[in-house]
Amino acid sequence: MTVKVSSRLVAGATVVALEGEINSTTSGGLQSQLLPLIGQGAVVLIDLTGISYISSAGLRTLLIVHRHAQQLNAGITLVGLSEEVSFVMSATGFLDFFRIADDLAAELERAG
Repeated sequence: MTVKVSSRLVAGATVVALEGEINSTTSGGLQSQLLPLIGQGAVVLIDLTGISYISSAGLRTLLIVHRHAQQLNAGITLVGLSEEVSFVMSATGFLDFFRIADDLAAELERAG
């Protein structure tokens, strides 16, 4: 199982769409794909609509991405969290680290 990662630039924001499960098998590869997409002062929207499951290893990956973005004064927004992913992130306090949005189009309009 892998996490499919696709990225595109939309109205000055980097939109990164993820699809699959983020677990101990996929989190290392995901981290190596996400970190280069975060530039100095960047606006990055990570679309989790296609993520059905996230493990503690996946949470660690998102925390590393968050810390990397802080160092570069970049903004990370997580978009489209499923109920399960939202529950896991809420129960572990991870929702406090990120800006959360429900709708990608609305968030792009806000960011642009």
